[in-house]
Amino acid sequence: MAFENPSREEIKEILQHAGNIAVVGLSDKPDRTSYMVAQAMQSNGYRIIPVNPAASGQILGEQVYASLADIPEPIDIVNVFRRSEYTPEVAREAVAAGAKVLWLQQGIISEEAAQIASQGGLKVVMDRCIKVEDSILLGKSRQ
Repeated sequence: MAFENPSREEIKEILQHAGNIAVVGLSDKPDRTSYMVAQAMQSNGYRIIPVNPAASGQILGEQVYASLADIPEPIDIVNVFRRSEYTPEVAREAVAAGAKVLWLQQGIISEEAAQIASQGGLKVVMDRCIKVEDSILLGKSRQ
């Protein structure tokens, strides 16, 4: 059976109950989409946890981690800014880390990653921009 995203109402519920969002592939460059999206989510009240093995120190004022396994606190959403071929491994890491949701950004599609995450008990959102969904479904209501 082909993958189907959760309904808009389910996505709204995911966002309403999310606190910590681990952003895999978050760039420290302000002109990158991952940075702009994470910054917007942070300004809407979400806690952003940067995950990027090539970066160190801090991004958006938050400690950068090399992998999801290194994050010492619960993860609500794993928001992925990596090419599709890398997402099955991210899905395995998200399951192992006990995340609740695997969210593949707009343009990122992987049936394999969706299957791994779903079988591991995670909800999966694919090929959708978390910032756009948050704007449409919640607006400024989080703050």
